[in-house]
Amino acid sequence: MGLGYSVREVDHLYAFFVQWSPEIYGKDAKDQGFVVVEKDELEVIDNFFSDPIPKSWEIITIEEAKRRQSVGSFYEEEAEDLQPVLTDPSVLLEGFHIEKLTQHLPARTQGYAWRLMYSTAVHGTSLRTLYRSLAVVDTPVLLVVKDMDNQIFGALASHPFRLSDHCFGTGETFLYTFNPQFKIFRWSGENSYFIKGDRDSLELGGGSGHFGLWLDADLYHGRSKPCSTFNNETLSKKEDFIVQDLEVWTFV
Repeated sequence: MGLGYSVREVDHLYAFFVQWSPEIYGKDAKDQGFVVVEKDELEVIDNFFSDPIPKSWEIITIEEAKRRQSVGSFYEEEAEDLQPVLTDPSVLLEGFHIEKLTQHLPARTQGYAWRLMYSTAVHGTSLRTLYRSLAVVDTPVLLVVKDMDNQIFGALASHPFRLSDHCFGTGETFLYTFNPQFKIFRWSGENSYFIKGDRDSLELGGGSGHFGLWLDADLYHGRSKPCSTFNNETLSKKEDFIVQDLEVWTFV
């Protein structure tokens, strides 16, 4: 099988041969010709002429192009299948909210449908009703708040909200906000003030008298401040906010 070289490649090739075998290819050589090289030398030659810049293109058959296209389509469909199914409509969550949150949910919630357990649009504004709605739940819950500034934020709680004499929950709990872009605030390890359910308020995160997210008994007034549990930023535009709508989702 013949090999073709450009003029530039031939020049480089000849210069290389002259350097390595001047007695054969140099100007003082008696008989110019070919020379047998050792395997190690051959690898040096190969490396010398190898292109250090990877090609941004390649020649493939039509069959290979079709195969790659079909594989790409498969993975695109698979990615879409990973999106959770919402068994109930949401007045707060849009596709990009769900996509972002899904990427950070605990592994034990992945692959499960999202079920709406409480919504102010459906159940009214009552913390007591919220507790009652979650009484039969034993999975993590996703709290979604929309304030009067149309900002979306909330928390993933490792345990359902309930009345408690002390803080409960685990390091799975985190706060998040879409104000102005998506951010997530995980457990800092500084304390374990994850969740506290009182009759007159719901608290997530704490330290030095500040709550990461606080809601009153009517689920109407709220507050968000940086707290040591999550080292979070203020989730809303203003520390004190008015709730426009609120939803709590579970995973089944």
